[in-house]
Amino acid sequence: MKKLAIFSALFIGAFSFAQGIKFEESNFATVLAKAKKENKLVFIDAYTTWCGPCKLMAKNVFPQKTVGDYYNANFVNAKIDMEKGEGIEIAKKYNVKAFPTYLFVDGNGELVHRTLGYVEENDFIQFAKDAGDPSKRLTALKQKFEEGEKDPEFLKNLAGLTMYSDPEFSGKVMERYFSSKNELDRNDIQMLLSVTQTSDSPMYKIFQSKKTEISNMITPEKYEAIDKSMKISGLFKKSYNADTKSWNDNYFLTEAQKFMPKEEAEKTLKKAQANRALRDKDIAKYEKLTLELNKDTSAMSSEELNSLAWNFFENVTNKASLEKAVAWAQESVKKNENYANTDTLANLYNKTGDKKNAKFWAEKSIALAKKSGEDSADTEKLLKSLTIQ
Repeated sequence: MKKLAIFSALFIGAFSFAQGIKFEESNFATVLAKAKKENKLVFIDAYTTWCGPCKLMAKNVFPQKTVGDYYNANFVNAKIDMEKGEGIEIAKKYNVKAFPTYLFVDGNGELVHRTLGYVEENDFIQFAKDAGDPSKRLTALKQKFEEGEKDPEFLKNLAGLTMYSDPEFSGKVMERYFSSKNELDRNDIQMLLSVTQTSDSPMYKIFQSKKTEISNMITPEKYEAIDKSMKISGLFKKSYNADTKSWNDNYFLTEAQKFMPKEEAEKTLKKAQANRALRDKDIAKYEKLTLELNKDTSAMSSEELNSLAWNFFENVTNKASLEKAVAWAQESVKKNENYANTDTLANLYNKTGDKKNAKFWAEKSIALAKKSGEDSADTEKLLKSLTIQ
């Protein structure tokens, strides 16, 4: 009877595992060929390993029987990491910039529909139905817009669908949407702020024209802070030449001082230059600017200090600079000891050659992680390497 019970449990487990979307394990070209042969569309779950909503979809939605039944019957399904292998080129081809993105393409690789984000079971099935209906696909929706459709819900939906894949078109849709709105609700404001990143945005004029309404909703102080951030972002775009990797300092400082003090403008520019240097892998410049910017860290939060220290751990090799990062991490721990900053401290001590302190703080980090339910796998690897030594 015991063996029978075990067999039953295994059978049920296997049956449960078989439910949900069946993803192909072959390369993209093979997936397209299969779709073409079966006269089906390809559904692509465009994900990344670090994306929280991607993990939740894989855990909560993809395994659902109703979801699997519909997707398996109507599509050839592919799950592709956009940051690895052929996923990198697929992300470029289909302009995938937010995760998770769901792509529906035909057997020739032509995009017919797309959407994104974490969604519940019924909505996820509806996306699939829309992809299968030519009148509801993105190309048809765009055509409907070009023909003059002004329905607010239609416009809001279309703007959301194209926000990341075609921001210029999405901007046109939103201009029409907001021009017809006499009053804005909180969702409208959130949508407006999400697409108005700089003062150069076509939506910035709407942001300015709706100042009173937005200020009443989020407070005047927050409005001014957001407005300032948009202006700064606009200046960054105009001040930095990506081709030559050079900055026009005079232009930025002259324009920035129209809405902020000189000292603040200089610090803001230096921060931007440090961040850009890190992105460009100019570590020497990043290191120099960051040290200049952070001579006094007393006003920084524990999280800010930890982030600063971790960036140095990951990128800097100069011993004296790493010792400075150790001090930042120590300060972070004093302000709010947690598994993250103790892990940073352990890694920094290890990198500077202080194995005794590295072991102590690794053990401390693991204990804190277990207490708070966080993943301590990387810290455990560090501790194991230290124990072996």
